[in-house]
Amino acid sequence: MNPIDTGLVWLRRDLRLHDHAAIALALAHCRQLQLAFVFDTAILAPLPRADRRVAFIRETLVQIDGRLRERAGRAGCGLVTGHGPAVDEIVRIARAVGAQAVFASHDDEPASLARDAAAREALAAHGIALHTVKDHLVFERRELLTRTGTPYTVFTPYARVWRASLAPADWAPRDTAALPERLAERPPALRRDVPTLAEIGFTTPPTAPPDGAQLPAPGPAGARAALKAFLPRLDTYDQLRDLPAEDATSRLGIHLRFGTLSIRELFALAQQRLEAKNTPSPEGTLAWLNELIWREFFAQIMANFPHAMSGAFRPAYDAIAWETGPRADAHFAAWCQGRTGYPIVDAAMRQLAATGFMPGRLRMVTASFLIKDLGLDWRRGEAWFAEKLDDFDLAANNGNWQWVASTGCDAQPWFRVFNPVLQSRKFDPEAVYIRRWLPELARLPARLLHDMRRAGPQERAGLAYPEPVVDHEAARGRTLLRYGAAARATA
Repeated sequence: MNPIDTGLVWLRRDLRLHDHAAIALALAHCRQLQLAFVFDTAILAPLPRADRRVAFIRETLVQIDGRLRERAGRAGCGLVTGHGPAVDEIVRIARAVGAQAVFASHDDEPASLARDAAAREALAAHGIALHTVKDHLVFERRELLTRTGTPYTVFTPYARVWRASLAPADWAPRDTAALPERLAERPPALRRDVPTLAEIGFTTPPTAPPDGAQLPAPGPAGARAALKAFLPRLDTYDQLRDLPAEDATSRLGIHLRFGTLSIRELFALAQQRLEAKNTPSPEGTLAWLNELIWREFFAQIMANFPHAMSGAFRPAYDAIAWETGPRADAHFAAWCQGRTGYPIVDAAMRQLAATGFMPGRLRMVTASFLIKDLGLDWRRGEAWFAEKLDDFDLAANNGNWQWVASTGCDAQPWFRVFNPVLQSRKFDPEAVYIRRWLPELARLPARLLHDMRRAGPQERAGLAYPEPVVDHEAARGRTLLRYGAAARATA
């Protein structure tokens, strides 16, 4: 790459200034830089007007803008923002700042690849190059392949090769120390504050969920706080992560999704703990590391098998005869609202609605209930989680839904059906979590909170809580017939 006078770094899902591959690449080739973010109307248009993620992004950008101004020490410096179609806006901004090249991080979501292809063409028409670089994964695309040169579709061998391939250079931070002195002042027409939520058509989301639940703090500062809060729980992560009452998961998903935290930093942390002689127990760190590798596994599935983002990874399973019609729609509404009559499912769905978060174990339980108890198309649940999860990530959300649905790569067998009552007894034995999110049931004993079918008229007196919408055993039988028919058709 020839020396460049002015480069523009296009921030997307990498909202930080430290350990940033695109900024580091631009610093290596440009005399001066500008940084920009576009509120892409194609992404924003279908979202709820009080979307917590948009508020998170906006507040993160305010932090970044303030940090740029502070570090550069010049009044004209700061973040350039746009609002409109991403391609039109990035071309407009690049021309306005006089950039000869735009730098950005890879994003392998199908819509993002199409956007970047259009941006590359539109920028080239003005003599501006687009350079993209790996940032939010350690291994991506086709970097890890089987011995036959094909992408991995089974997690265990992928994870084994992933661990064997990891080297210190993979988690070394990308140097952005020179950014303050290279940051150019914005043209006067672009010296605007980060737009308010109202200016981009959104409203402030609720900030006080029930029972004092915490919403994620935005920006790199929020990421640092979340990581600091998680570290004391890391050694017991393997023992407690499946117990929703313990709130023992990392809560770092939203920071990885929007890049307020570097994935390299997390892998470096895991490696240091595994190598340290004074680490009490490596099992917690190993379990957490495994979750991070699952994230990379699903990302390379998306990159290499994009058809799975809209249909079954194994296309033959698109022929499954899902329940449809008014009754199915009523069941879907009950699931979304946390009114299925199965307390563990309802508690999890209400937590999701109130906070944008749900523990990983309960994501599997609620997904299995939708698919294999209610008999509904997994894509309906996938879309609901995509709308509600603050840490929504297309590859991980799709991969996990297809894992539960038995339609994906390395998925659970189709004849495995989570029993919500047994899951409740095992992972919330004292019904602490259920009582937290279903306060109308708080006076009942745990045995009834696991299985409300045991509640008689006396226990149900005065309760505004529904009867179970389906019988689990009967639903399981229907699921086995449904999947069995599809399996025989593909044999």
